[in-house]
Amino acid sequence: MGKIQVETCGIEGLKVITPAVYGDERGYFYESYHYEAYKEAGIPEVFVQDNQSASRKGVLRGLHFQKRFPQDKLVRVIRGEVYDVVVDLREGSPTFGKWHGELLSQENRKQMFVPKNFAHGFVVLSEFAEFCYKCTDFYHPDDEGGIAYDDPDIAVEWPIPEGMELIMTEKDRNWGGLEAYKRQMHENQ
Repeated sequence: MGKIQVETCGIEGLKVITPAVYGDERGYFYESYHYEAYKEAGIPEVFVQDNQSASRKGVLRGLHFQKRFPQDKLVRVIRGEVYDVVVDLREGSPTFGKWHGELLSQENRKQMFVPKNFAHGFVVLSEFAEFCYKCTDFYHPDDEGGIAYDDPDIAVEWPIPEGMELIMTEKDRNWGGLEAYKRQMHENQ
């Protein structure tokens, strides 16, 4: 069984994982996921779906969440580099509305465990990136919600280099902010 190093991030449940990598003149090997190792590290979730996306430099995806079918996620980059961001949307959480960002890359091989009821997104900093993630529930197309990536109430400090053009879907450009999310949450109760 491979070893993993797990760091906490000041937001309960959120974890950054760095796997042990074994390399020699042939290349490298590491276990990108091992249920028993993750369970021992406090991540006992069972993942039911793996997803992968490819994006070019400047693509910003997010900040997305699931409304009725929330998912825990285990995210990583297998090619390139992204700045990965999560926002705590758990009602009653002492860190509600707080964010954490982490540089994920093929070089550092870091992963982030994102608990249910967090918004998630990333921006591609390399010329190209492939992003992979495991989920604890299946994708439901009509269940996606979002928060504006540039909401001043959250104030994510995206490391966007000067002059880099952001490439986003129309939907991602038009999400409301945290205040709109809170209003919608209370209307649905």
